[in-house]
Amino acid sequence: MDLAYIPSPSTGVIDLGPIPLRGYAFCIIIGVFVAVWFGNKRWIARGGRAGTVADIAVWAVPFGLVGGRLYHVITDYQLYFSDGEDWVDAFKIWQGGLGIWGAIALGAVGAWIGCRRRGIPLPAWADALAPGIALAQACGRWGNWFNQELYGRATDVPWALKISEGPNRVAGTYHPTFLYESLWCIGVALLVIWADRRFKLGHGRAFALYVAAYCAGRAWIEYMRVDEAHHILGLRLNVWTALIVFVLAVVYIVISARVRPGREEIVEPEAVDAVDAVDAGGVEDAEAGADAESGDAESGSDAESRDAEAGSDAESRHAESGADAPKTNGAAETAKG
Repeated sequence: MDLAYIPSPSTGVIDLGPIPLRGYAFCIIIGVFVAVWFGNKRWIARGGRAGTVADIAVWAVPFGLVGGRLYHVITDYQLYFSDGEDWVDAFKIWQGGLGIWGAIALGAVGAWIGCRRRGIPLPAWADALAPGIALAQACGRWGNWFNQELYGRATDVPWALKISEGPNRVAGTYHPTFLYESLWCIGVALLVIWADRRFKLGHGRAFALYVAAYCAGRAWIEYMRVDEAHHILGLRLNVWTALIVFVLAVVYIVISARVRPGREEIVEPEAVDAVDAVDAGGVEDAEAGADAESGDAESGSDAESRDAEAGSDAESRHAESGADAPKTNGAAETAKG
């Protein structure tokens, strides 16, 4: 008798009136939101403009969803195109089945289009988004929990996942590989954040570190899974994919560090132009203020000069009138005498 285990949901769908809320889709949406939100904070810290990450994500996310689904359908084609299977199910993405390898690959194409339209270097944008993507994967893996899929070998450990009887699955307790990968992705995000602050990673190296670290964990987690998969030389296809992508990511980090050391100084030219425009406006305002003060000073000086001249003229006229007065009185006295 199992004294402790992780229960699985009795259903992966909650009906909100006429609208079905699917747990798998909800986890994916939450993951996208987290990635964009956290990526935006990192992008602003790098000198970019708020909202740029979301604008580019409008291109990257749809491409990523299509790429993830294509990879899954191609590598597990027997689930949709074998005898007795309905090929229409290949379009039912809410039932699960997104390959991260295809999602990242085709998502990068969408991101490249978005970055090109904005005049932004793709590697810098990818570096800002890297830990957010890892956190998005951590959220998305809980969608597999709702669908009771992608679990590991049978086990009786206290944190075992209890699976109920259903299509293509046998009731029992299994390793919760979805939980292992979710926790691993959180660790990957923290690693990338730390390394980026410590070593000032640039030119795509933070993203490459995320890829390498994720692949290292995915290889051993994938090895634990028992769901149907293609094998090459005794290893699951995704294990080979993880190993190959890991090597490519490490090679990129080494070569990039030698060819383009340091970090990009400018990640979004429009943000720099906006700052320069504000600075230029401030200088113009200061010059206008100085001109106004100079004009006021000159006006005051002119006024003082005019007042002084008016005063001098008044004193002169007063003195002249004073000098004439005695002469008049004297003449009057003489005439009187």
